[in-house]
Amino acid sequence: MMNNTSKKPFNFPPGTVIRGKWYKQIYTIVKELGYGANGIVYLVQGAAGYLALKMSDSNVSITSEVNVLKSFSKVQGTPLGPKLHQVDDWETRGQIIHFYVMEYIQGVNLLHFVQSKGPSWTGVLIAQLLSDLERIHREGWVFGDLKPENLIVTGPPYRIRCIDVGGTTIQGRAIKEFTEFFDRGYWLGGSRKAEPTYDLFSVAMILINLAYPQRFNKTGTGNIQQLRKAVAAKDQLHKFQSAIEKALEGDFRSADEMRNHLLQGISHGGNTAGATGRTKKAPSSASAPSSQRSRIQQQKRKKSSHFLETVMVIMIVSMLYILYIYGELM
Repeated sequence: MMNNTSKKPFNFPPGTVIRGKWYKQIYTIVKELGYGANGIVYLVQGAAGYLALKMSDSNVSITSEVNVLKSFSKVQGTPLGPKLHQVDDWETRGQIIHFYVMEYIQGVNLLHFVQSKGPSWTGVLIAQLLSDLERIHREGWVFGDLKPENLIVTGPPYRIRCIDVGGTTIQGRAIKEFTEFFDRGYWLGGSRKAEPTYDLFSVAMILINLAYPQRFNKTGTGNIQQLRKAVAAKDQLHKFQSAIEKALEGDFRSADEMRNHLLQGISHGGNTAGATGRTKKAPSSASAPSSQRSRIQQQKRKKSSHFLETVMVIMIVSMLYILYIYGELM
């Protein structure tokens, strides 16, 4: 769930009882979920069932993350991050520990889900992620530390959610937390200023990571050119190639624009406008010899096939959203 490269801030065993100082709610630790520089997260059981509890010795970190979750709760629809339940302090052994309790999101992380279900799910889930990012960006936030480890697929109906909002930053400020492989500064692709294009760069790197589960190291200066070669080397990324490259270059103005381009690439098998250069005008069937007429007929059949593929993609995406909405209403 979180970056485990830092020293563990707390170490409370299962069965430990946490009693809120102000609201008197009781939570019993079930197990540790993960820890990082800003605190540790436990699975706990309380009056409302299983929840995730994050504690920290830094009230500033807790307050910052709580503000993010509160902002996310104002966004229409299911929030990308967990729902906030309560904020309190715990007094133990003469120490005050700050904590907040949030929704426990159960599921499989994005990388494991795609490996299990197959790469055909990649486009649908990334399109869903981009829709959520668009709503967050409109509220003035940038997610920052986007990576498959922080993205959980719940369901069915399948839905992508984020389990760690620690890197979420107000637009215009410096990114608070990042993971090198998904960071555009690391790949010399731009600054670490919190802006929508930073998140979209990370989405492109998530697509690359899904095709390279073990990731890869930066070679030499390690720049966008290395990433372009990695994308071109994987057939799995062909239909996403144009969207990935434009996101790496910072060419998209919004998450919605990237989502539309991504879906267009899927429906056309990767040959989106501008990705394959100019197309030559075909001769008319009246003036073309028989061999050319045959090629023209083949091209027409291909266009018809592409149209049917587009219809099928739209139908599949529509059905998945219908199932999601039905699941939300149940």
